[in-house]
Amino acid sequence: MAKWTPKHEAPEPLEGPVVATIIGGTILWFALFLVQVPFYGWFDDRDLTWWVWTCLAGAGLGLIGIWYVRKRDAAIKRHEAARAAAATEGAQETTPGA
Repeated sequence: MAKWTPKHEAPEPLEGPVVATIIGGTILWFALFLVQVPFYGWFDDRDLTWWVWTCLAGAGLGLIGIWYVRKRDAAIKRHEAARAAAATEGAQETTPGA
């Protein structure tokens, strides 16, 4: 059996509003937790309390995710600024008569 090889290159990853997406998801998880808390007894009677705690865990992990993507976004911006500064510096050094 022959090994499958792709016939084209993989596309570049899409960059979107990652920070806003993670914040929105975290808010959604926390809102779901708050909606379920008044009905904790109902969930407990049916052995479904994991639903409540899953929402709280999602909100907690979302907070970690917000911290992570904000740091990542800042690092990407710093890298791009350094690259642009190096490009302008390199362009000034190669200009004759400068």
